[in-house]
Amino acid sequence: MLKQWYLLVAAVICTACVSHSTPSNSNQANETQYYLDKPAHQQAQAIASGEITSAALVKGYLARIEQLDGKVNSVLSVNPNALEEAKAIDKQLANGKALGPLAGIPVLLKDNIESDELPTTAGSMALLNNNTGRDAPIVAKLKAAGAIILGKTNLSEWANFRSESSISGWSAVGGLTRNPHILARSACGSSSGSGAAMSLRLASLAVGTETNGSIICPASINGVVGFKPTVGLLSRTHIVPISFSQDTAGPMTANVQDAWLMTAIMAGVDEKDNATKDAGAHLLRLPSSSMLATDLKGKRIGVVRYRQGDNPHVLAVYEKALAQLKASGATLVDISDFAQPDSFWADSYDVLLSEFHFSINEYLSASPAELPAKTLNELIEFNKNTERELSLFDQNIFEKSLTSAAIDSDEYKKSLRVIQDTSGKNGIDALMAKHNVEILVAPSNSPSFLIDGVYGDHSPVGFIGIGYLAAIAGYPHLTVPAGQVKDLPVGISFIGSKWQDEKVLEVGRIFEAKHGFFIKPGLLPTRFDNPALKGIDNGLNNAR
Repeated sequence: MLKQWYLLVAAVICTACVSHSTPSNSNQANETQYYLDKPAHQQAQAIASGEITSAALVKGYLARIEQLDGKVNSVLSVNPNALEEAKAIDKQLANGKALGPLAGIPVLLKDNIESDELPTTAGSMALLNNNTGRDAPIVAKLKAAGAIILGKTNLSEWANFRSESSISGWSAVGGLTRNPHILARSACGSSSGSGAAMSLRLASLAVGTETNGSIICPASINGVVGFKPTVGLLSRTHIVPISFSQDTAGPMTANVQDAWLMTAIMAGVDEKDNATKDAGAHLLRLPSSSMLATDLKGKRIGVVRYRQGDNPHVLAVYEKALAQLKASGATLVDISDFAQPDSFWADSYDVLLSEFHFSINEYLSASPAELPAKTLNELIEFNKNTERELSLFDQNIFEKSLTSAAIDSDEYKKSLRVIQDTSGKNGIDALMAKHNVEILVAPSNSPSFLIDGVYGDHSPVGFIGIGYLAAIAGYPHLTVPAGQVKDLPVGISFIGSKWQDEKVLEVGRIFEAKHGFFIKPGLLPTRFDNPALKGIDNGLNNAR
Protein backbone atom coordinates (compact mmCIF):
# COMPACT_ATOMS: atom_id res chain seq x y z
CA MET A 1 0.00 0.00 0.00
CA LEU A 2 1.09 3.55 -0.67
CA LYS A 3 0.68 4.67 2.90
CA GLN A 4 2.81 1.96 4.46
CA TRP A 5 5.73 2.59 2.09
CA TYR A 6 5.73 6.35 2.38
CA LEU A 7 5.22 6.37 6.13
CA LEU A 8 8.15 3.99 6.40
CA VAL A 9 10.18 6.70 4.67
CA ALA A 10 8.80 9.23 7.14
CA ALA A 11 9.67 6.98 10.07
CA VAL A 12 13.25 6.58 8.80
CA ILE A 13 13.56 10.35 8.44
CA CYS A 14 12.20 10.94 11.93
CA THR A 15 14.30 8.17 13.48
CA ALA A 16 17.38 9.71 11.94
CA CYS A 17 16.29 13.05 13.35
CA VAL A 18 16.05 11.61 16.87
CA SER A 19 19.25 9.59 16.69
CA HIS A 20 21.30 12.66 15.78
CA SER A 21 19.80 14.84 18.49
CA THR A 22 21.87 16.05 21.41
CA PRO A 23 21.00 17.78 24.68
CA SER A 24 21.91 21.09 23.07
CA ASN A 25 19.05 20.55 20.64
CA SER A 26 16.38 20.35 23.34
CA ASN A 27 15.52 24.04 23.15
CA GLN A 28 15.23 23.77 19.38
CA ALA A 29 12.88 20.79 19.76
CA ASN A 30 10.69 22.70 22.20
CA GLU A 31 10.60 25.67 19.83
CA THR A 32 9.57 23.39 16.96
CA GLN A 33 6.70 21.97 19.03
CA TYR A 34 5.64 25.51 19.85
CA TYR A 35 5.45 26.47 16.19
CA LEU A 36 3.70 23.30 14.94
CA ASP A 37 0.37 24.59 16.27
CA LYS A 38 0.83 28.21 15.28
CA PRO A 39 -1.10 29.68 12.31
CA ALA A 40 0.63 29.11 8.99
CA HIS A 41 0.96 32.83 8.33
CA GLN A 42 2.86 33.18 11.62
CA GLN A 43 5.00 30.15 10.78
CA ALA A 44 5.90 31.78 7.45
CA GLN A 45 6.97 34.94 9.25
CA ALA A 46 9.07 32.91 11.69
CA ILE A 47 10.78 31.04 8.84
CA ALA A 48 11.49 34.29 6.99
CA SER A 49 12.98 35.87 10.12
CA GLY A 50 15.07 32.82 10.97
CA GLU A 51 13.26 31.97 14.21
CA ILE A 52 12.59 28.46 12.90
CA THR A 53 13.54 26.50 9.81
CA SER A 54 11.29 24.88 7.26
CA ALA A 55 13.21 21.64 7.81
CA ALA A 56 12.29 21.72 11.51
CA LEU A 57 8.60 22.11 10.64
CA VAL A 58 8.70 19.25 8.14
CA LYS A 59 10.49 16.97 10.62
CA GLY A 60 8.03 17.95 13.33
CA TYR A 61 4.98 17.18 11.20
CA LEU A 62 6.41 13.88 9.92
CA ALA A 63 7.02 12.85 13.52
CA ARG A 64 3.51 13.91 14.48
CA ILE A 65 2.02 11.89 11.60
CA GLU A 66 3.93 8.85 12.82
CA GLN A 67 2.88 9.46 16.42
CA LEU A 68 -0.81 10.38 16.05
CA ASP A 69 -2.18 9.28 12.71
CA GLY A 70 -2.17 5.54 13.33
CA LYS A 71 -5.57 5.75 15.04
CA VAL A 72 -7.08 8.24 12.60
CA ASN A 73 -5.56 7.26 9.24
CA SER A 74 -5.87 10.66 7.59
CA VAL A 75 -2.57 10.79 5.68
CA LEU A 76 -2.42 8.48 2.68
CA SER A 77 1.15 9.12 1.53
CA VAL A 78 4.04 11.45 2.26
CA ASN A 79 6.40 13.15 -0.14
CA PRO A 80 9.81 11.45 0.31
CA ASN A 81 11.51 14.61 -0.95
CA ALA A 82 9.79 16.98 1.49
CA LEU A 83 12.71 17.31 3.90
CA GLU A 84 15.24 17.97 1.15
CA GLU A 85 12.93 20.58 -0.37
CA ALA A 86 12.64 22.25 3.02
CA LYS A 87 16.41 22.33 3.45
CA ALA A 88 16.76 23.89 0.00
CA ILE A 89 14.32 26.66 0.94
CA ASP A 90 16.16 27.27 4.22
CA LYS A 91 19.41 27.61 2.29
CA GLN A 92 17.89 30.12 -0.15
CA LEU A 93 16.53 32.20 2.72
CA ALA A 94 19.87 32.08 4.52
CA ASN A 95 21.48 33.43 1.35
CA GLY A 96 19.10 36.37 1.35
CA LYS A 97 16.81 35.27 -1.47
CA ALA A 98 13.28 36.69 -1.31
CA LEU A 99 10.68 33.93 -1.55
CA GLY A 100 6.89 33.76 -1.61
CA PRO A 101 4.39 34.20 1.26
CA LEU A 102 4.27 30.44 1.96
CA ALA A 103 8.03 29.84 1.80
CA GLY A 104 8.81 26.61 3.63
CA ILE A 105 5.22 25.88 4.71
CA PRO A 106 4.18 22.18 4.56
CA VAL A 107 0.83 21.49 2.83
CA LEU A 108 -1.25 18.31 2.55
CA LEU A 109 -3.35 17.70 -0.58
CA LYS A 110 -6.49 15.62 -0.90
CA ASP A 111 -5.56 12.66 -3.08
CA ASN A 112 -7.73 13.64 -6.02
CA ILE A 113 -5.47 16.66 -6.69
CA GLU A 114 -2.44 16.02 -8.87
CA SER A 115 1.11 16.84 -7.81
CA ASP A 116 4.17 15.53 -9.57
CA GLU A 117 5.71 13.96 -6.45
CA LEU A 118 3.03 11.32 -5.86
CA PRO A 119 0.36 9.32 -7.68
CA THR A 120 -3.19 10.69 -7.58
CA THR A 121 -5.52 7.81 -6.75
CA ALA A 122 -8.88 9.32 -5.73
CA GLY A 123 -8.78 6.36 -3.33
CA SER A 124 -9.36 3.86 -6.15
CA MET A 125 -7.29 0.77 -6.93
CA ALA A 126 -7.79 1.64 -10.59
CA LEU A 127 -5.68 4.78 -10.12
CA LEU A 128 -2.91 3.27 -7.97
CA ASN A 129 -0.42 3.98 -10.76
CA ASN A 130 -1.83 7.37 -11.75
CA ASN A 131 1.60 8.99 -11.76
CA THR A 132 0.91 11.85 -14.14
CA GLY A 133 4.06 13.89 -13.47
CA ARG A 134 1.83 16.97 -13.42
CA ASP A 135 1.00 19.65 -10.89
CA ALA A 136 -2.57 20.88 -10.84
CA PRO A 137 -2.47 24.66 -11.44
CA ILE A 138 -3.51 25.33 -7.84
CA VAL A 139 -0.59 23.17 -6.67
CA ALA A 140 1.78 25.00 -8.99
CA LYS A 141 0.61 28.28 -7.44
CA LEU A 142 1.21 26.96 -3.91
CA LYS A 143 4.70 25.86 -4.90
CA ALA A 144 5.40 29.19 -6.56
CA ALA A 145 4.52 30.82 -3.23
CA GLY A 146 7.14 28.59 -1.58
CA ALA A 147 4.93 25.86 -0.12
CA ILE A 148 6.17 22.28 0.26
CA ILE A 149 3.81 19.42 -0.60
CA LEU A 150 4.12 17.24 2.50
CA GLY A 151 1.86 14.50 1.19
CA LYS A 152 -1.63 13.36 0.23
CA THR A 153 -4.65 12.81 2.46
CA ASN A 154 -7.14 9.96 2.33
CA LEU A 155 -10.65 10.66 1.05
CA SER A 156 -13.98 9.02 0.47
CA GLU A 157 -13.30 6.99 -2.66
CA TRP A 158 -14.12 8.86 -5.88
CA ALA A 159 -15.05 11.79 -3.64
CA ASN A 160 -18.09 9.86 -2.32
CA PHE A 161 -19.60 9.47 -5.77
CA ARG A 162 -19.58 5.72 -6.34
CA SER A 163 -22.40 4.32 -4.21
CA GLU A 164 -25.57 5.51 -2.51
CA SER A 165 -24.59 3.34 0.48
CA SER A 166 -21.01 4.59 0.70
CA ILE A 167 -19.08 5.08 3.92
CA SER A 168 -17.56 8.53 4.26
CA GLY A 169 -13.82 8.49 4.78
CA TRP A 170 -13.26 5.02 3.30
CA SER A 171 -11.27 4.27 0.18
CA ALA A 172 -9.95 1.01 -1.19
CA VAL A 173 -6.44 2.47 -1.31
CA GLY A 174 -6.35 4.19 2.08
CA GLY A 175 -8.87 2.36 4.22
CA LEU A 176 -10.99 4.27 6.76
CA THR A 177 -10.29 7.75 8.11
CA ARG A 178 -11.81 8.27 11.55
CA ASN A 179 -12.90 11.35 13.45
CA PRO A 180 -10.01 12.38 15.76
CA HIS A 181 -12.41 13.63 18.43
CA ILE A 182 -14.25 10.31 18.82
CA LEU A 183 -12.77 7.53 16.72
CA ALA A 184 -16.04 5.60 16.39
CA ARG A 185 -17.54 8.57 14.54
CA SER A 186 -17.28 9.75 10.96
CA ALA A 187 -14.75 12.27 9.69
CA CYS A 188 -17.36 13.01 6.99
CA GLY A 189 -16.66 13.09 3.27
CA SER A 190 -15.22 13.39 0.91
CA SER A 191 -12.30 15.53 2.16
CA SER A 192 -12.22 13.44 5.32
CA GLY A 193 -8.45 13.07 5.43
CA SER A 194 -7.80 16.78 5.00
CA GLY A 195 -10.28 17.66 7.76
CA ALA A 196 -8.98 15.06 10.22
CA ALA A 197 -5.33 15.88 9.45
CA MET A 198 -5.88 19.58 10.14
CA SER A 199 -7.74 18.76 13.34
CA LEU A 200 -4.66 16.85 14.54
CA ARG A 201 -2.49 19.57 12.97
CA LEU A 202 -0.40 17.18 10.90
CA ALA A 203 0.61 19.99 8.53
CA SER A 204 0.47 23.76 8.38
CA LEU A 205 -2.27 23.76 5.73
CA ALA A 206 -4.45 21.34 3.77
CA VAL A 207 -6.47 21.41 0.57
CA GLY A 208 -9.81 19.71 0.02
CA THR A 209 -12.36 19.63 -2.79
CA GLU A 210 -16.11 20.00 -2.82
CA THR A 211 -18.99 19.20 -5.12
CA ASN A 212 -21.69 19.38 -2.47
CA GLY A 213 -20.53 19.58 1.15
CA SER A 214 -17.19 17.80 0.84
CA ILE A 215 -15.15 20.67 2.30
CA ILE A 216 -17.76 22.09 4.66
CA CYS A 217 -18.90 18.83 6.29
CA PRO A 218 -15.45 17.40 7.16
CA ALA A 219 -14.23 20.82 8.26
CA SER A 220 -17.15 21.44 10.62
CA ILE A 221 -17.28 17.85 11.90
CA ASN A 222 -13.53 17.77 12.60
CA GLY A 223 -13.47 21.24 14.15
CA VAL A 224 -11.43 23.20 11.61
CA VAL A 225 -11.98 26.03 9.14
CA GLY A 226 -13.08 25.10 5.64
CA PHE A 227 -13.67 27.43 2.71
CA LYS A 228 -15.45 26.54 -0.52
CA PRO A 229 -14.77 29.46 -2.87
CA THR A 230 -16.89 30.66 -5.76
CA VAL A 231 -16.78 28.02 -8.48
CA GLY A 232 -14.37 29.40 -11.06
CA LEU A 233 -12.12 31.30 -8.67
CA LEU A 234 -9.72 28.33 -8.53
CA SER A 235 -8.73 26.13 -11.45
CA ARG A 236 -10.00 22.53 -11.50
CA THR A 237 -7.50 21.30 -14.11
CA HIS A 238 -5.76 18.02 -13.13
CA ILE A 239 -8.20 17.36 -10.29
CA VAL A 240 -10.22 14.14 -10.54
CA PRO A 241 -13.70 15.47 -11.36
CA ILE A 242 -17.34 14.90 -10.55
CA SER A 243 -19.17 17.99 -11.78
CA PHE A 244 -17.91 20.82 -13.97
CA SER A 245 -20.76 23.04 -12.72
CA GLN A 246 -20.09 22.51 -8.99
CA ASP A 247 -16.55 21.22 -8.39
CA THR A 248 -13.96 23.39 -6.68
CA ALA A 249 -10.91 22.96 -4.50
CA GLY A 250 -10.57 24.97 -1.32
CA PRO A 251 -8.47 25.41 1.82
CA MET A 252 -8.95 23.49 5.07
CA THR A 253 -7.01 25.26 7.80
CA ALA A 254 -6.66 25.97 11.50
CA ASN A 255 -7.93 29.56 11.15
CA VAL A 256 -9.69 31.90 8.73
CA GLN A 257 -6.70 34.09 7.89
CA ASP A 258 -4.78 31.06 6.64
CA ALA A 259 -7.78 30.06 4.50
CA TRP A 260 -7.91 33.58 3.09
CA LEU A 261 -4.18 33.52 2.34
CA MET A 262 -4.37 30.14 0.59
CA THR A 263 -7.38 31.18 -1.48
CA ALA A 264 -5.67 34.37 -2.61
CA ILE A 265 -2.61 32.38 -3.68
CA MET A 266 -4.45 29.56 -5.47
CA ALA A 267 -6.94 31.80 -7.34
CA GLY A 268 -6.59 32.86 -10.94
CA VAL A 269 -7.47 32.33 -14.59
CA ASP A 270 -6.69 28.97 -16.19
CA GLU A 271 -7.11 28.80 -19.95
CA LYS A 272 -7.89 25.08 -19.69
CA ASP A 273 -10.80 25.71 -17.29
CA ASN A 274 -13.48 27.92 -18.84
CA ALA A 275 -15.15 28.47 -15.46
CA THR A 276 -12.18 30.64 -14.42
CA LYS A 277 -12.44 33.12 -17.31
CA ASP A 278 -13.67 35.90 -14.98
CA ALA A 279 -11.46 35.00 -12.00
CA GLY A 280 -8.93 37.71 -12.80
CA ALA A 281 -11.48 40.40 -11.97
CA HIS A 282 -12.20 38.88 -8.55
CA LEU A 283 -8.80 38.00 -7.10
CA LEU A 284 -8.43 38.34 -3.34
CA ARG A 285 -5.95 40.61 -1.65
CA LEU A 286 -3.35 38.93 0.51
CA PRO A 287 -4.58 39.48 4.07
CA SER A 288 -2.52 41.82 6.21
CA SER A 289 -3.06 43.38 9.63
CA SER A 290 -3.52 46.83 8.10
CA MET A 291 -6.48 45.80 5.93
CA LEU A 292 -8.36 43.48 8.31
CA ALA A 293 -11.50 44.93 9.90
CA THR A 294 -12.01 44.46 13.65
CA ASP A 295 -15.79 44.62 13.98
CA LEU A 296 -19.01 44.03 12.03
CA LYS A 297 -20.57 47.47 12.34
CA GLY A 298 -22.84 48.18 9.40
CA LYS A 299 -23.08 44.51 8.39
CA ARG A 300 -26.57 43.07 7.96
CA ILE A 301 -26.56 39.30 8.35
CA GLY A 302 -29.40 36.95 7.47
CA VAL A 303 -30.00 34.29 10.12
CA VAL A 304 -31.27 31.09 8.51
CA ARG A 305 -33.95 29.59 10.74
CA TYR A 306 -35.74 27.18 8.40
CA ARG A 307 -32.74 24.79 8.18
CA GLN A 308 -31.35 25.14 11.71
CA GLY A 309 -32.74 21.79 12.86
CA ASP A 310 -34.23 21.02 16.27
CA ASN A 311 -31.27 19.60 18.20
CA PRO A 312 -31.27 21.74 21.38
CA HIS A 313 -27.51 21.36 21.84
CA VAL A 314 -26.74 22.54 18.31
CA LEU A 315 -29.24 25.36 18.68
CA ALA A 316 -27.52 26.49 21.88
CA VAL A 317 -24.19 26.70 20.02
CA TYR A 318 -25.91 28.56 17.17
CA GLU A 319 -27.55 31.10 19.47
CA LYS A 320 -24.27 31.76 21.25
CA ALA A 321 -22.58 32.35 17.89
CA LEU A 322 -25.39 34.70 16.83
CA ALA A 323 -25.03 36.63 20.07
CA GLN A 324 -21.34 37.06 19.31
CA LEU A 325 -22.12 38.40 15.84
CA LYS A 326 -24.55 40.89 17.34
CA ALA A 327 -22.05 41.91 20.02
CA SER A 328 -19.52 42.49 17.25
CA GLY A 329 -21.81 45.11 15.71
CA ALA A 330 -23.82 43.14 13.14
CA THR A 331 -27.55 43.60 12.58
CA LEU A 332 -29.25 40.20 12.50
CA VAL A 333 -32.33 39.48 10.39
CA ASP A 334 -34.24 36.21 10.77
CA ILE A 335 -35.10 34.21 7.62
CA SER A 336 -37.80 31.67 8.36
CA ASP A 337 -38.83 30.12 5.05
CA PHE A 338 -37.70 29.13 1.58
CA ALA A 339 -39.52 27.09 -1.05
CA GLN A 340 -37.91 25.01 -3.77
CA PRO A 341 -39.44 22.95 -6.63
CA ASP A 342 -40.53 19.39 -5.85
CA SER A 343 -38.12 18.12 -8.50
CA PHE A 344 -35.11 19.93 -7.04
CA TRP A 345 -33.31 16.98 -5.44
CA ALA A 346 -34.01 14.60 -8.33
CA ASP A 347 -32.82 17.23 -10.81
CA SER A 348 -29.66 17.92 -8.81
CA TYR A 349 -28.80 14.19 -8.75
CA ASP A 350 -29.44 13.86 -12.48
CA VAL A 351 -27.11 16.77 -13.21
CA LEU A 352 -24.27 15.18 -11.23
CA LEU A 353 -24.80 11.81 -12.92
CA SER A 354 -24.63 13.37 -16.37
CA GLU A 355 -21.64 15.59 -15.63
CA PHE A 356 -19.70 12.79 -13.94
CA HIS A 357 -20.08 10.46 -16.93
CA PHE A 358 -18.69 13.09 -19.26
CA SER A 359 -16.01 14.42 -16.91
CA ILE A 360 -14.57 11.12 -15.70
CA ASN A 361 -14.28 9.78 -19.24
CA GLU A 362 -12.42 12.96 -20.18
CA TYR A 363 -10.09 12.72 -17.16
CA LEU A 364 -9.28 9.02 -17.51
CA SER A 365 -8.66 9.17 -21.25
CA ALA A 366 -6.37 12.19 -20.86
CA SER A 367 -4.21 10.79 -18.06
CA PRO A 368 -0.67 10.11 -19.29
CA ALA A 369 -0.41 7.20 -16.86
CA GLU A 370 -0.96 3.55 -17.80
CA LEU A 371 -4.34 2.88 -16.21
CA PRO A 372 -6.46 -0.31 -16.29
CA ALA A 373 -9.58 1.76 -17.06
CA LYS A 374 -9.87 4.70 -19.45
CA THR A 375 -13.67 5.04 -19.44
CA LEU A 376 -16.45 4.82 -16.87
CA ASN A 377 -17.60 1.55 -18.40
CA GLU A 378 -14.12 0.07 -18.02
CA LEU A 379 -13.96 1.41 -14.48
CA ILE A 380 -17.17 -0.41 -13.58
CA GLU A 381 -15.75 -3.65 -15.00
CA PHE A 382 -12.47 -3.14 -13.12
CA ASN A 383 -14.36 -2.81 -9.84
CA LYS A 384 -16.37 -5.95 -10.54
CA ASN A 385 -13.11 -7.87 -10.85
CA THR A 386 -11.42 -6.30 -7.82
CA GLU A 387 -12.77 -7.87 -4.62
CA ARG A 388 -11.55 -5.12 -2.27
CA GLU A 389 -13.39 -2.42 -4.22
CA LEU A 390 -16.87 -3.87 -3.69
CA SER A 391 -16.31 -5.49 -0.29
CA LEU A 392 -18.19 -2.79 1.66
CA PHE A 393 -20.59 -1.18 -0.81
CA ASP A 394 -21.62 -1.31 -4.45
CA GLN A 395 -21.15 1.09 -7.38
CA ASN A 396 -24.76 1.94 -8.20
CA ILE A 397 -23.94 5.63 -8.73
CA PHE A 398 -21.39 4.65 -11.39
CA GLU A 399 -23.98 2.41 -13.03
CA LYS A 400 -26.65 5.13 -13.00
CA SER A 401 -24.17 7.65 -14.37
CA LEU A 402 -23.40 5.31 -17.26
CA THR A 403 -27.02 5.53 -18.45
CA SER A 404 -27.60 9.19 -17.57
CA ALA A 405 -28.70 11.89 -20.01
CA ALA A 406 -25.96 13.37 -22.19
CA ILE A 407 -24.77 16.88 -21.32
CA ASP A 408 -26.03 18.18 -24.68
CA SER A 409 -29.54 16.79 -24.10
CA ASP A 410 -32.62 18.92 -23.35
CA GLU A 411 -33.25 16.76 -20.28
CA TYR A 412 -29.89 17.63 -18.73
CA LYS A 413 -30.12 21.32 -19.65
CA LYS A 414 -33.57 21.62 -18.09
CA SER A 415 -32.45 20.00 -14.83
CA LEU A 416 -29.36 22.21 -14.67
CA ARG A 417 -31.43 25.36 -15.20
CA VAL A 418 -33.90 24.36 -12.46
CA ILE A 419 -31.28 23.73 -9.80
CA GLN A 420 -29.05 26.69 -10.63
CA ASP A 421 -31.98 29.14 -10.70
CA THR A 422 -33.39 27.68 -7.47
CA SER A 423 -30.11 27.86 -5.57
CA GLY A 424 -28.75 31.06 -7.10
CA LYS A 425 -30.92 33.89 -8.33
CA ASN A 426 -34.13 32.49 -6.79
CA GLY A 427 -32.33 31.21 -3.72
CA ILE A 428 -29.34 32.85 -2.04
CA ASP A 429 -29.56 36.03 -4.13
CA ALA A 430 -33.32 36.38 -3.60
CA LEU A 431 -33.10 35.74 0.14
CA MET A 432 -30.41 38.37 0.59
CA ALA A 433 -32.27 40.92 -1.54
CA LYS A 434 -35.63 40.30 0.15
CA HIS A 435 -34.17 40.71 3.65
CA ASN A 436 -31.59 43.36 2.71
CA VAL A 437 -28.61 41.37 4.02
CA GLU A 438 -25.15 40.77 2.58
CA ILE A 439 -24.25 37.48 4.27
CA LEU A 440 -26.25 34.42 5.36
CA VAL A 441 -25.40 32.38 8.47
CA ALA A 442 -26.56 28.91 9.45
CA PRO A 443 -25.30 25.91 11.39
CA SER A 444 -22.82 24.08 9.17
CA ASN A 445 -23.95 20.60 10.15
CA SER A 446 -25.04 18.31 12.95
CA PRO A 447 -22.34 16.71 15.14
CA SER A 448 -20.61 13.70 13.63
CA PHE A 449 -22.58 10.48 13.16
CA LEU A 450 -21.40 6.95 13.96
CA ILE A 451 -19.39 5.04 11.37
CA ASP A 452 -21.57 2.20 10.08
CA GLY A 453 -20.09 -0.47 7.83
CA VAL A 454 -23.48 -2.11 7.30
CA TYR A 455 -25.91 0.71 6.50
CA GLY A 456 -23.44 3.38 5.38
CA ASP A 457 -23.74 7.09 6.18
CA HIS A 458 -26.80 8.24 8.09
CA SER A 459 -27.34 11.04 10.57
CA PRO A 460 -30.02 10.32 13.19
CA VAL A 461 -30.77 14.02 13.65
CA GLY A 462 -30.56 14.82 9.95
CA PHE A 463 -28.35 17.10 7.89
CA ILE A 464 -28.93 20.79 8.49
CA GLY A 465 -27.78 24.14 7.11
CA ILE A 466 -27.97 25.50 3.55
CA GLY A 467 -24.60 24.43 2.26
CA TYR A 468 -26.32 22.59 -0.60
CA LEU A 469 -27.59 25.93 -1.98
CA ALA A 470 -24.09 27.41 -1.98
CA ALA A 471 -22.67 24.26 -3.56
CA ILE A 472 -25.18 24.06 -6.40
CA ALA A 473 -25.15 27.82 -7.05
CA GLY A 474 -21.34 27.79 -6.95
CA TYR A 475 -21.26 30.52 -4.28
CA PRO A 476 -18.68 31.02 -1.49
CA HIS A 477 -19.21 29.17 1.78
CA LEU A 478 -17.05 29.30 4.91
CA THR A 479 -17.39 27.16 8.04
CA VAL A 480 -15.77 28.24 11.32
CA PRO A 481 -15.70 26.21 14.57
CA ALA A 482 -18.37 27.63 16.88
CA GLY A 483 -18.79 25.20 19.78
CA GLN A 484 -19.03 21.60 20.85
CA VAL A 485 -21.80 19.12 21.50
CA LYS A 486 -20.91 16.08 23.61
CA ASP A 487 -17.17 16.20 22.80
CA LEU A 488 -17.83 16.84 19.10
CA PRO A 489 -17.27 20.13 17.24
CA VAL A 490 -20.02 22.14 15.56
CA GLY A 491 -19.38 24.84 12.98
CA ILE A 492 -21.21 27.95 11.80
CA SER A 493 -21.52 28.78 8.10
CA PHE A 494 -21.08 32.12 6.35
CA ILE A 495 -22.43 32.24 2.78
CA GLY A 496 -22.37 35.02 0.19
CA SER A 497 -23.24 35.68 -3.43
CA LYS A 498 -21.02 34.86 -6.38
CA TRP A 499 -17.53 36.41 -6.18
CA GLN A 500 -18.17 37.70 -2.65
CA ASP A 501 -15.39 35.47 -1.33
CA GLU A 502 -13.42 38.20 0.40
CA LYS A 503 -16.52 39.56 2.14
CA VAL A 504 -17.41 36.09 3.45
CA LEU A 505 -13.86 35.55 4.72
CA GLU A 506 -13.79 38.98 6.36
CA VAL A 507 -16.97 38.32 8.36
CA GLY A 508 -15.77 34.85 9.32
CA ARG A 509 -12.38 36.12 10.44
CA ILE A 510 -13.94 38.74 12.71
CA PHE A 511 -16.33 36.17 14.19
CA GLU A 512 -13.45 33.78 14.83
CA ALA A 513 -11.36 36.49 16.52
CA LYS A 514 -14.22 37.58 18.78
CA HIS A 515 -15.66 34.13 19.52
CA GLY A 516 -12.33 32.48 20.26
CA PHE A 517 -13.55 28.87 20.22
CA PHE A 518 -11.08 25.99 19.85
CA ILE A 519 -11.49 22.28 20.41
CA LYS A 520 -8.56 19.87 20.69
CA PRO A 521 -9.11 16.30 19.45
CA GLY A 522 -9.42 13.82 22.28
CA LEU A 523 -8.81 10.64 20.24
CA LEU A 524 -11.48 8.94 22.37
CA PRO A 525 -12.37 5.44 21.11
CA THR A 526 -16.03 6.16 21.96
CA ARG A 527 -17.78 8.80 24.03
CA PHE A 528 -17.93 6.28 26.88
CA ASP A 529 -14.15 6.70 27.12
CA ASN A 530 -14.46 10.33 28.19
CA PRO A 531 -12.08 10.77 31.16
CA ALA A 532 -14.91 12.30 33.18
CA LEU A 533 -16.58 8.88 33.31
CA LYS A 534 -13.61 7.05 34.83
CA GLY A 535 -14.39 8.36 38.29
CA ILE A 536 -17.80 6.70 38.16
CA ASP A 537 -16.27 3.27 37.56
CA ASN A 538 -13.70 3.76 40.32
CA GLY A 539 -16.38 4.81 42.76
CA LEU A 540 -18.45 1.73 42.05
CA ASN A 541 -15.45 -0.54 42.40
CA ASN A 542 -14.53 1.01 45.76
CA ALA A 543 -18.06 0.56 47.04
CA ARG A 544 -17.99 -3.20 46.53
